Amino acid sequence: MNQLNPPPRAADTAAPARRWPLTGNPPMLTAVIAWHVAMFAGWTLVSSAWPWWLAGIFVSHAIVVPIGLWPRSSLLGPNWTRLPDTPRNADAVALTIDDGPDPVVTPKVLDLLDAHGVRATFFCIGARAQRHPALMREIVARGHNVENHSQVHVHTFSVTLPRGLTREIDAAQHTLEALTGERPMFFRAPAGLRNVFLEPVLQKLDLRLAAWTRRGFDTREKNPQRVLDRLVDGLAARDILLVHDASAALGASGEPVVLDVLPRLIETVRARGLRFVTLRDARGG
Repeated sequence: MNQLNPPPRAADTAAPARRWPLTGNPPMLTAVIAWHVAMFAGWTLVSSAWPWWLAGIFVSHAIVVPIGLWPRSSLLGPNWTRLPDTPRNADAVALTIDDGPDPVVTPKVLDLLDAHGVRATFFCIGARAQRHPALMREIVARGHNVENHSQVHVHTFSVTLPRGLTREIDAAQHTLEALTGERPMFFRAPAGLRNVFLEPVLQKLDLRLAAWTRRGFDTREKNPQRVLDRLVDGLAARDILLVHDASAALGASGEPVVLDVLPRLIETVRARGLRFVTLRDARGG
């Protein structure tokens, strides 16, 4: 098994040239901080009313947590749920592929994409990438882009504090750049779940959050037709489509459903007069 040395920490390397405009803290984070300060001030001034101040804090969490569990929300900061509304994207959709690389499935996905002349965006997990360095180089060599899907894809990502978020995302940045020679520009949160601390971390690491417009739920849906229907129902220009090359459910054929879905998805997209681009292709004006 091939392993790389642990990637350097953010503090050990110079910050990359910034590619995105700074937007400051998202309004929701500013509001949460201000609310907590107000609750603490109230407790200091009228300590006997502490149940009310504590209740106020719980209310703020009750509002913010569900927002973080909504992957397509932009309330916690900028979030690509569709491609930018620019002339170059007027007939474009993006195919994004999550959770790889997988040593069995990813090569088959790459062959399918080659056969149909499609370039995709692979959101890869750093720890998996380290186990398959040659496959990572193959993804890039075939013309696809590799983006950041965290280092280990922890289930507790959405309740992680800023230092932990920075460590997790920055580790994947260094892992993926070392393997592919290209520094990721986009980040997708594990399962799309996040919290108010994520956007400042992404700004520091010069990353842009990317969610999706449509997903097929191919990690649990075993029927390829149902996966396809979810992806193409209402399909329109500037959509971002999500499938998985790792952790995909197995269909009746015993193969991951993504392998049955991709050819029909590509045909449907093109039949509707649309073309495939990567997220990096779509970023320009």
